[in-house]
Amino acid sequence: MLEYLRNAADKPVAKVLMYILIFSFVGWGAAEWIFGSSARDTNLISVGGEQISVQQFNNARSRELSSMSKDEQRAAYADPAKAAALTNSVMANLTTNQLILNRAYDLGYVVSDKRIAEEIKKYPQFQSNGEFSPWMFDMVLQNAGLSEQDFAASLRADILRSMTVGATNVPLTVPQFAVDAAYNARYAKRGVNYATVGFADYKVGTPTEEQLQAYYAQNPITVPETRSVSYVFVAADMNKPDVYDEGFKVAQQIEDMIISGDSMKTAADKHNAKYVKLEKIERNGKMADKVLTNDLVAKLFAMESGSESELLELKEGFVILRVDEVHPQHNAEFKDVQKSLVGDWKKAEQRKMAYEAANEKLIALKNGDEGRVAFEKASKKADVTRTEGAPLAVLNAAFAGKTGDNAMTEDESAFYVVRVGETVMPKEDKAKKEALRKELENVSLRFIQDDYTRFLKAEYPVKVNEKTFNRFIAK
Repeated sequence: MLEYLRNAADKPVAKVLMYILIFSFVGWGAAEWIFGSSARDTNLISVGGEQISVQQFNNARSRELSSMSKDEQRAAYADPAKAAALTNSVMANLTTNQLILNRAYDLGYVVSDKRIAEEIKKYPQFQSNGEFSPWMFDMVLQNAGLSEQDFAASLRADILRSMTVGATNVPLTVPQFAVDAAYNARYAKRGVNYATVGFADYKVGTPTEEQLQAYYAQNPITVPETRSVSYVFVAADMNKPDVYDEGFKVAQQIEDMIISGDSMKTAADKHNAKYVKLEKIERNGKMADKVLTNDLVAKLFAMESGSESELLELKEGFVILRVDEVHPQHNAEFKDVQKSLVGDWKKAEQRKMAYEAANEKLIALKNGDEGRVAFEKASKKADVTRTEGAPLAVLNAAFAGKTGDNAMTEDESAFYVVRVGETVMPKEDKAKKEALRKELENVSLRFIQDDYTRFLKAEYPVKVNEKTFNRFIAK
């Protein structure tokens, strides 16, 4: 065959055959990349069987960034927390929109081409002298980088979503009695008398070792589980097919060596890969290691001692994890924490003394009118709301009881003895009531929307492709 082609290279039939062969080889190479061992799944989120791709995510993220100020854009790139928040927001919006579209399709909603044309003509951006201008339409879409089909599809999706969830956006009417009840609950005051017994008011000496041991027996300090781990990392630019293939091949060879019994370090050294060993990492500890993300640490803590993970793909390359040793959760040795116990022991002793003093005040308060009068003279009086006027522990006690109740409560620094007085009803304020009405309407609307979203998620299960997310999205 090759001899024939060489002898008849200039003949039309031979040229056709050569083109076919060349195309076949090129096609085979592309198919190998697309369908073979180097295949890449770019589906990011599955919503009831419908897929949201990485490209859709990137487009949505770009639109979100374009609507931000320069300072906000800079923060979204420089601040990991804000970048993660933007990613989560974009993914949530894409998911919610697809949930609603799925429901619209199942309900059989249809938006005709005629309806789309009518809606397009209504856009002020596409009008000139009050009338629809095809030229303006083409120019606006061209400047936005959209085709006519893209814009029509986006508009159709918007209309379908409106048809599906329109009823959940209708404001609700909140009954007047509900507004009045909420207004009174928020703005009513309670008269209280309260005495403060601070822990720091009582002095204690230095504890003996026996006292510290007795304290520690009742208040042991738990050392969380830690793990000694190691990993092999093969760096690769995952967006370049050739580099990806080479990195994947090296990573597979390392994995084969480990499976055959070679140590992880030996396999890494042979293939010039990065080998790292870390002693006693914590599940929720802060990691200085850039490869071990929170997800990988969680995976390590789900593995058994002495086991290796499968070959994992990250955004920056390939990794194999190993749990070398598990150090179970346990109580710390007394001698290791003895010095740190002194402050806690002193505060515990001060708390005991303060409790005894506060309890005496409460008992005296409950002993008839004489004790109540004496308490009220010696205590602090205040009209408090649910959020201000006294320490939070006092506020909680004031509104948890009824007029005439006596109680003892505490926070991290003191005990409080409280006597609840009369309720002071708020004055009528129409502006505050109207603002509260709108707030209640918005809250009620959110409840309905959240319930409907939960229903949609149950109907159309949502699943994030973690592999694709880690490769293309995660930082």
